[in-house]
Amino acid sequence: MTSTLEQLRAGQLAGTRRLKLACGLSEFPREIFDLADTLEILDLSGNALTRLPDDLPRLSKLRIIFASDNPFTELPEVLGQCSQLSMVGFKANRIRKVSGQSLPPLLRWLILTDNEIDTLPAEIGTCTQLQKLMLAGNRLRTLPEELAACSRLELLRLAANQLSELPAWLLRLPRLSWLAFAGNPFSEALETAALTDTPSADIRWDELKLEQQLGEGASGVIYRAALLARHEHASRPVAVKLFKGAVTSDGLPDCEMAACIRAGDHPNLIPVVGKVKGHPAGTHGLVMELIDPQFTNLAGPPSLESCTRDVYDADTRFEFASVLRLAYGMASAACHLHRQGVMHGDLYAHNILHGGQGRALLGDFGAASFYATDDRDFRFALQRLEVRAYGCLLEELIDRCDLVAVEADIAAKLVALKENCLSEEIDSRPLFDEITAVLRQLTGTGDRDTAAFAAV
Repeated sequence: MTSTLEQLRAGQLAGTRRLKLACGLSEFPREIFDLADTLEILDLSGNALTRLPDDLPRLSKLRIIFASDNPFTELPEVLGQCSQLSMVGFKANRIRKVSGQSLPPLLRWLILTDNEIDTLPAEIGTCTQLQKLMLAGNRLRTLPEELAACSRLELLRLAANQLSELPAWLLRLPRLSWLAFAGNPFSEALETAALTDTPSADIRWDELKLEQQLGEGASGVIYRAALLARHEHASRPVAVKLFKGAVTSDGLPDCEMAACIRAGDHPNLIPVVGKVKGHPAGTHGLVMELIDPQFTNLAGPPSLESCTRDVYDADTRFEFASVLRLAYGMASAACHLHRQGVMHGDLYAHNILHGGQGRALLGDFGAASFYATDDRDFRFALQRLEVRAYGCLLEELIDRCDLVAVEADIAAKLVALKENCLSEEIDSRPLFDEITAVLRQLTGTGDRDTAAFAAV
């Protein structure tokens, strides 16, 4: 909830733990220091600020600060003096300089998406608590080798930069699970080929009749629509996603569209009908099959507290059979994607639509990246990285399933599979085809019945 400057100055916000001000501020209001005894979360996004006060550490309980959509040109060094600060978000500023002195000692989550940064300081390697680093939409040409010391890093967004390669040490980070790197020079040719060489129907804008809005994300808006038949009287219901065109925290909408098309057909992926052609504003869009409304998100996205882990409703429970079916479907979908040279990059429960009884669809390709499948070592390294994300999902499902009534040997094998996927000894993690084989064995499902088992 956004507060007003008048409320702050009148003392009406005394004792608050969270403050959001968006009122065209060009100077940091000194009255904020009146909240020093309680303030933990400060959101100054959407103002006209270019600096923070030197005595900001007086806010001794400050854990989280947001200052997105301001004209800062450098990340304020005073942040590094805030002893309790663990989350820093300066998205969509004009930041070119990031000093090592600006990094607080307990930094866990850093968002610098959509700025003008071309180098990161070597001091990033001292951020031993860092779990989430979001750098999409900058001008990075290299990454500091010191980042290899951030052994707790789990999510990294590097899309839409100027990187000529991914350094080998990056893929050896023991907990890295969610990586996005599309929109860099080294992957550009693969992204272009996905859009131009993969068969996909062109659907004219005048063949679509938009109806109600179904949802909106960082990259675009999804509508229910009618696809008008060209030679028949009947139309068919579809979903249309119109992309916004701006860089998101995950990457570029064009790369998302390319990944959706490249993904192809699979029982646990949302089918793509075609690309929108001839939108009057030149907007890019995809036409997809309309999903039964009984399908809902399996979980909510990570919270400020959970950082990298999804949030489930407190009463969420799964039957063991549903866990096996869902786990198999997601492993099978991921295996299929990697065969196409696509890494999903955001393999999370909040990106899975669940229809009950283990029926599931993997969506949201906003963080997807492309790679050449003929590079065996690179291919396996990326797949084992994503296997750890899958391991996190499997752990969450198992934690919400009663294994007491399950045959001990079967339960033990599923738990062992989860542990293997989460292993920090990267080369010991199974690949997705090995995971699907284990799950087929646990269910007694033969190869002939695989498609039926995975189908929604």
